[in-house]
Amino acid sequence: MTRHCWKCGKIYGLEGTPGRSEACEQCRADLHACRNCAHFDRAAAHQCRDRRAEPVHDKETANFCEWFELARREFAGAESDPDRAAKARDDFNKLFGG
Repeated sequence: MTRHCWKCGKIYGLEGTPGRSEACEQCRADLHACRNCAHFDRAAAHQCRDRRAEPVHDKETANFCEWFELARREFAGAESDPDRAAKARDDFNKLFGG
């Protein structure tokens, strides 16, 4: 489990939380963005599991959320979400005969 850029996977090696103006050295994506937060969850309301956070419309750009916590996870790639959804749909159809 590493702390890394949500877009390209470059490891964030500094201590603490990235500031709002920090961007990935490799792809220039904002690091203090919802997509990089430990609370980001596509299935949750406003795609955030922290109920204290204000809704943020653009999940890929820097924001002022005070509850931001840089996620520790394995990098799956920016394009993995559609494949994961398709696999889940196929598994569901196999299970229930759809």
